[in-house]
Amino acid sequence: MNWMHIFTDIPILLVLTLFLCSLIFCVSKYLYVSKNLKLFYMFISNFKKTDLNFRFKEIDEWMSYNPYVSAAWLEFKNTLVFSESIPLKGQNNNLTYKEVSTTVQNIQTTVDPLYFFDEESLITSKFNYKFIQSVATILTGCGPLFTFLNIAIAFGKIDFSSQEQTILSVAGLMSSMQVAALVSVFAVGSSLIFIIVEKLSYNVLCKKPLYAVQDRIAKLFDNISSEKFLLELLKETKIQNNALQHLIGELPDNFKIALNSGIAGNLVPYLENLIYGMNLLNKQMKEVAKSNKKDDVDELF
Repeated sequence: MNWMHIFTDIPILLVLTLFLCSLIFCVSKYLYVSKNLKLFYMFISNFKKTDLNFRFKEIDEWMSYNPYVSAAWLEFKNTLVFSESIPLKGQNNNLTYKEVSTTVQNIQTTVDPLYFFDEESLITSKFNYKFIQSVATILTGCGPLFTFLNIAIAFGKIDFSSQEQTILSVAGLMSSMQVAALVSVFAVGSSLIFIIVEKLSYNVLCKKPLYAVQDRIAKLFDNISSEKFLLELLKETKIQNNALQHLIGELPDNFKIALNSGIAGNLVPYLENLIYGMNLLNKQMKEVAKSNKKDDVDELF
């Protein structure tokens, strides 16, 4: 069997070229995904759940400017619930801070993080995954295509004009039939090899880093349902309303005490000073009247 003649056959070369190019494309894309997922995992591994409130800006900047995860992060960020505080004035006008909810102490999410950081957003959307999945089908389809094409060309070269030409054309037909059969063998074999290599490399280079990233994110952000968070806010609102009702009920007594205290502390001393001043003025007027030698009233008479 002349293997050099077989490997120089155009249909076989096309099948092998398609197989090698598709395999290189597949492995290169999987390596690209593996590299970015490992970088993503290394970054989020530097954070702890208790650090999120203080280092969230650092996470947000890295995620937003990283084109590999920015789209998934922007959608995921809208589901985050922050443990915000309300500033309240205490005694001596000192500001005190009260948490919105007693159960939400860290940054939590109302949707499962795996809904956003899934296989589609972190792997299959980063390259032409549908093409890779169809390579095996294309290779398999190339086998019958080139096989029947070679057979058709071989039958067209049969010459029955003479005995010698008939023998030569039949010999060429047999050689073409062999190459046509080998095209299908190479096509199916390439398809099987591609499927095996693609599945193994996908699991090793993509699936394992993805599972590590998903596990880390799930541990970093606690999942709380939106209904539960609204229930907590409702409880806090009821507590505040109850405190407000007590404050309104005590308001008349407090107003009375404050009014009495204000009158006793400010108005009474002011009135006492006013009366004292009037008495002093009256006394001075009497002394002036006594010191006069003549009485103006007596002069009138």
